[in-house]
Amino acid sequence: MSRVAKMPVAIPQGVDVAISADRITVKGSLGALEQKLNPLVSIENKDGQMSFAPTDESAAANAMSGTMRQLVNNMVNGVSKGFEKKLNLVGVGFRAQAQGAKLNLQIGFSHPVDFTMPDGITVQTPAPTEIVIKGADRQRVGQIAAEVRATRPPEPYKGKGIRYSDERVVIKETKKK
Repeated sequence: MSRVAKMPVAIPQGVDVAISADRITVKGSLGALEQKLNPLVSIENKDGQMSFAPTDESAAANAMSGTMRQLVNNMVNGVSKGFEKKLNLVGVGFRAQAQGAKLNLQIGFSHPVDFTMPDGITVQTPAPTEIVIKGADRQRVGQIAAEVRATRPPEPYKGKGIRYSDERVVIKETKKK
């Protein structure tokens, strides 16, 4: 059995988990998330703890039990606490401005770059060079942050661009004659 799947998922107060024939739904204070169930994994909900086990002895069932456990754990954490990604803008004149569900970036192009956030994702700019993307769905928060970063990734010679707050950019040495 997968090491990850051996650990049960604790369900905190205020989070409701509903398991149907082919879906699992998790509802909490920050929203509701849904995940399709895999037939190779059996889920048991008892006494505020969810346990996951493979239905047969195949390697695929073993791997999927750990994957399903982590996906459900991320759903439970997302609807109770939420997830966030922080981005920093590095460069002269680079700035970001959040207006409701829109993110306006001025990152050295001749035109401003606009992003419209999907439902369930919020964006804030505590400072002109900081972006905070928040939401309940970990995968969507990470994907939106990656798309924003991809508009101007950090370049290796001066380090200018959009980077994650914990990202370390290694600066290359310039060419010598």
